[in-house]
Amino acid sequence: MSKAAQLAALIGSGQAQGDKNLIINGAMQVAQRGTSAATQTTLAYHTVDRFKIGPSNMGTFTHTQESDGPDGFSKSVKLVCTTADASPAAADNITIQNIIEAQNLQHLSKGSSDAKSVTLSFYAKSNKTGTYTAEIFDGDNNRHISKTFTVSSSGTWEYKTITFVGDTSGALNNDNGVGFYVLWHLGAGSNFTSGTLATSWQAQDDTDRVSSSNVNLADTVGNYFQLTGVSLEVGDVATPFENESFASTLQKCQRYYTTSGFNSGTSYGGGGIAMYAFTTSEAGGTVIFPTTMRAGPTIRTKDASGNIGGIHRAGGPGDVTSGVAVQWSVNAESDKVGFSGLTKSSAWAVGNMLIGVWDATAEL
Repeated sequence: MSKAAQLAALIGSGQAQGDKNLIINGAMQVAQRGTSAATQTTLAYHTVDRFKIGPSNMGTFTHTQESDGPDGFSKSVKLVCTTADASPAAADNITIQNIIEAQNLQHLSKGSSDAKSVTLSFYAKSNKTGTYTAEIFDGDNNRHISKTFTVSSSGTWEYKTITFVGDTSGALNNDNGVGFYVLWHLGAGSNFTSGTLATSWQAQDDTDRVSSSNVNLADTVGNYFQLTGVSLEVGDVATPFENESFASTLQKCQRYYTTSGFNSGTSYGGGGIAMYAFTTSEAGGTVIFPTTMRAGPTIRTKDASGNIGGIHRAGGPGDVTSGVAVQWSVNAESDKVGFSGLTKSSAWAVGNMLIGVWDATAEL
């Protein structure tokens, strides 16, 4: 097929159009929460946005956003084992996950006779050579499919492409809930490896999710795995990575998580929420988010030292470190937040103005 015919076919399939990549932040450029998280023991959003990373009772890992990548990529995410677990329990695992809203997957026609294949492509680097497992898990219908890939050379960026056929069973809901989990399995106990790998779509059977030959990244302190250039697109061909501006990627990430940020110590950067002490236990304020969030987020305030649930008393003595997280709306909200140890004032006064650095979470 000529290049012109290939391009025409891609345009017809939607692959050559904007936003072809279903993965947000695949170049690992945005890390609103920070660039490093030490000695993590749980699966969570720790560093780079939209990638949920970590072990579940399988050693401990440090997660970092690295200024390292293959040609064309300046950033990657890296997991490094800091406490080994060479003999994981049956239910233990280590994963990297990217979770996609169901309403963003409607063009895949999942659950119909016209169900479309998708191709996952990425760059990986690890000192732990061997077999790994990539999986797509349908969160609406509890169906899944897995394929293996191999890290062949230690400490070398390698490009991988994996095609998953379309699933003619189980239509995805057209909503803002979970559609697909896209997973990289870096280690797993027997609950996930003791069956036959599900290389075609099937109803959930955890024993079929991970290859019995899968490596255990937690078996030795210092083992690492890096990932960048992640793309998931319609069709059975991996096309060049779709680059976009940092600002565009940041705005997409802020649908799920956003923060005002703060300078460590006693002074804040811009964007904090100004709050007023109505009583000794209630303070109110308004947050305006940079974009509409996926759902009503959970707001957390922090004091000048970064203590969650705290606020800073501008011009007054010290911080108030006892507070609660509250649920607010998808765009902006004014609300009272419960604290303790506030000073009630009947008029605005510098000593009683409270500055709460905040973050808002509406993650899947």
